[in-house]
This record gives sequence, structure tokens and C-alpha cells, in this order.
Amino acid sequence: MKGIVCEEIGRFSWREDLPAPIEEEGKAIVRIRRIGICGTDLHAFQGNQPYFHYPRILGHELAGVIEAVGENEAGFQTGDQVSIVPYFHCGECPACLRGKTNCCQNMKVFGVHMDGGMRERVSIPLSHLIKTNDLTLDQSAMLEPLAIGAHAIRRAGLISGETVLVIGAGPIGLGLMALARYAGAKVVAMDVNDGRLAFCRSWAKVEHTVNALQDPKEKLNAINNGQLFNLVMDATGNPASMEGAFEYVGHGGSLIYVGLVKGDITFNDPHFHSREMTLMGSRNATLEDFNFVRKAISEGAIEIERYISHRSAFEDMITHFDSWLKPDSQVIKAVVEID
Repeated sequence: MKGIVCEEIGRFSWREDLPAPIEEEGKAIVRIRRIGICGTDLHAFQGNQPYFHYPRILGHELAGVIEAVGENEAGFQTGDQVSIVPYFHCGECPACLRGKTNCCQNMKVFGVHMDGGMRERVSIPLSHLIKTNDLTLDQSAMLEPLAIGAHAIRRAGLISGETVLVIGAGPIGLGLMALARYAGAKVVAMDVNDGRLAFCRSWAKVEHTVNALQDPKEKLNAINNGQLFNLVMDATGNPASMEGAFEYVGHGGSLIYVGLVKGDITFNDPHFHSREMTLMGSRNATLEDFNFVRKAISEGAIEIERYISHRSAFEDMITHFDSWLKPDSQVIKAVVEID
């Protein structure tokens, strides 16, 4: 079976001798058709990804078609198009028992803690498949990255009509903005790249954009009628941005870290306490979040065609991957196609 393995930091290998998955009760064999390239994949390749060991088959933003499945009460059949929920939770730890399967104590993320979907076929538990016959393959593959933003929005308790500051216009931040708008919020986008900010306006339809390198406090103050924000969401994965985000949260407000950084974050405790701020981490997503994204896509609130900026055939991915790491490539979301 063909596949791509990240053998070590900075090195992929093309393989044609990977073992094919075998049929098992409660699982389906899925032929992979689309693989979204995530920041996690980029960080793993560069050696900056926490919880990671080599060699590893990457890939967790996935869409495919069921090739084999046994009788099941869920109604999955051979030929069904599916999206994969890549967070394999134990179902037994305290977090799982509270319904927080996204932060399972024994979490195994497909393509991170275990080999993922950069291969022709995979075996997936039926509980982690979503039937998407009504969506395109591209839309199906993008459910996962967009669900990250959906989960953060739900965790933050966003209220329709409130103004939200989203910092970071990468693929996760863009999804946050579009879904926050879909949920009824007014969105202010902040980034250091004017091109990305223009995309925030045209694609995510945000109300305001601010360049973080050009007197952001003054401009944010003017946008929000002299007030700080009740809800700030940082999707940068940048320590300086994540620490600086405290400055934009108003009294009684919340800061949600959606991006992940490999290292420590520090903040001023008197500042934090005086405002009685709430600091949250947001990790992964649940089936509820996937369904929220699916509904938004079905209703035309998310335009997947422009969200995907770069494409590659499976056989050519290794050649293109280095270029996707470069800022001047202007990648928003890259997708690998398998015929």
C-alpha cells in the first residue's frame, strides 16, 4: 500500500510497502481521497509539535469512501462518503465520562499519537465516521479543521450580538471568524499580514480588521467604543501574541487559547486578578462541533472553495511540502488529492 511517512524532523519518505488494513468488527476500511495539511503537520515536520514521536504517518483532516464494512446499526454502507473524527478517546476517564471526549486523559489523535491518513486506506471505528454523501470531498475534509473553531466558540459561550476579537488569521483563526459570524457575533480580526486581513474581510466577512504591528490598542479602542473586549480568542500559536492578548480582555472577560505553543506562557497576576478574567484552553472538537460546521457549510455560510488555496496530487506532496512552509507561498489551506 502506498503512503508517506515522516521519518524524522525535516524528512518524508514515499513508501509502497505499507501494510494494508484488515477488516474488523465495528470498523470500516476507508479509501482516503482528501488530506488537509494542518499546522500540526507543519510543526511535526519542523520538530515543533508537542506529544510527537517519529517515524509517523501524518494526516488527520480526512475525507474518503468506505470500501468495506460489516453489518452495523449506524447504517454505514460500502460506497458511502465519510469524514473522519480523528480524536480516539478512551470513554472511561473522568473527562470522557463528563462528555469532554475532546480532552480525554488517554487521547490518541490520528496522525499525531498514532499513524494517520497519509496512505491509501485506513481502518476507522464506525463511531468516528460521519456520513457526508451530501457534501463534496473538499467540504468533508474541512469539517475537522473548522470544528476546532466551532469547539472554541462553544467553549467560550459566545452570545449572538457580542463583539469578539480573534487574533490570528491562519486557517483555524479564519474558521473561528466565519463561524463566530455564523453564530451571530460581530468579529474584529487582528493579524500581522495585510493580505490575510483582506481575506478576513472578503471570505469571513468580518466587520473590522487591525494590523497588530500598527498601533493596535488605539485602533481596537476606537472600534469597540473605548472598551476592551469581553471575549478574545487567540489562534496564533505564538507566545508573544498569546501573552499580549491579556491586554485586550476587559473586566469580567474571557481569553481563549485556541492555538498551541510548545513552551510556557506567562502573565501578570495582579492584572489578571483585578479584571477577574477567565483563561481557557480549547482542544480538539466533539461530534457536536462537527455537526455545527456541517450545518454551516450546508447553509452556505462557509465557502470551502476559496478556503483551499493550494492543491497537490498524493505522489507530488513531498515535493510541494517545503514550499507550503514559506510565508511568501500565501498558503491558507493546502489539500492533497488521492485518485
